[in-house]
Amino acid sequence: MNRVLSSQVIRNPNQMFKQVSWYFHRRMSAGDRRQLTGFFNPEFYGLRSCKVPQAELKKLLEALNQPQPCSLSSNKPLLALELDCCVIPIRNNLKLIQTTDFFYPLIDDPYTMGRITCCNVLSDLYAMGVVDCDNLLLLLGVPREMTQEEREISNRLLMEGFKDCALEAGTYVRGGQTVLSPWLMIGGVATSVCSDSEYIMPDQAAVGDVLVLTKPLGTQVAVSVYYWMLEDSPSWSGNLANIITSDKVKSLFHSATLSMTHLNRTAARLMHKHHAHGCTDVTGFGLLGHANNLVQVQANNHLAFSIHTLPCLEGSSLISRALNDRLKLLQGFSPETSGGLLIVLPRESAQSFCEELTAEIGCPSWIIGDVIEADSKSAFLVPQPEVIDVQHSQIIPPKCSTNSQ
Repeated sequence: MNRVLSSQVIRNPNQMFKQVSWYFHRRMSAGDRRQLTGFFNPEFYGLRSCKVPQAELKKLLEALNQPQPCSLSSNKPLLALELDCCVIPIRNNLKLIQTTDFFYPLIDDPYTMGRITCCNVLSDLYAMGVVDCDNLLLLLGVPREMTQEEREISNRLLMEGFKDCALEAGTYVRGGQTVLSPWLMIGGVATSVCSDSEYIMPDQAAVGDVLVLTKPLGTQVAVSVYYWMLEDSPSWSGNLANIITSDKVKSLFHSATLSMTHLNRTAARLMHKHHAHGCTDVTGFGLLGHANNLVQVQANNHLAFSIHTLPCLEGSSLISRALNDRLKLLQGFSPETSGGLLIVLPRESAQSFCEELTAEIGCPSWIIGDVIEADSKSAFLVPQPEVIDVQHSQIIPPKCSTNSQ
């Protein structure tokens, strides 16, 4: 097994953001090499994807539903299981808010993959309006196929990226679990203890509210096409190479990576100031899948989320159309990793929220939909929604100061 390692470190004044060009090359046969992402690729295991379908997952979670214990009193209900974050009443009228997440590598840069993972783990807390994480655990599955040297390099860089992102978020990694595994997995557990004023329940949407999205869509498209290009796969050489240049694909991938390393922490803080009525983060089920999860927990049974705008990283919608939307970006179901927050805001507050968020983090956000009156709860795309091509220059590196939030 051959490893080729090259690194370039880019440091800002706070020494918080690094970019490491790092590759594992695993020679399986003549001319066949696998990189970090090759240590888990669903296709190698006869799978189309590694995400349990949303409908199947909901059915599985029904077995976990149980009534709230009568010994615990709270003036706010616990969350539905579909929203990934639990709210548990504990002593002295405090709440324990906790989430866990893990996934497989989607890029070949272990340091940046660690940062992306930490952002993704914390995002469910931020979707609850929780600004401060009190404890963070790291979960890591290390492939048995790696050599000892490869494990040491990959573990160190994955953990360093995760740790640096945690410091940026104002928290610390205080433990976790590392195991040998058939494939590479990385994730974590985020926990916060809150008073009622420190979090926002997601079930207060009202007719007339609007929906705001804080990051562009298209990360999965960007990552997939980038690696198709590197591998010169049929999807690239047979179609996409004729409609988009390799330089534009590289720029798309870089912008997607920057977006995925942005914490949603500032948006969580501004949710309180602008009186948000609910929120979820946009990850594995795509924009419409998570919008549907959010609408289903609303206290008002007679409303729907109507989505009229899809902000997409420039190039991702072009690629999607060329592939007949195989990755479902334009249908609203393309998976995202460390995606933005989908926030329900009063109409009169939404524009000022977007402007203030852009002023603080340097990246745009968008009003993408409306909360409308309906016979039953649902989320849907309007016919022919507006697609916004988000310029790559609008996605800048994270501002990595732990006290600026």
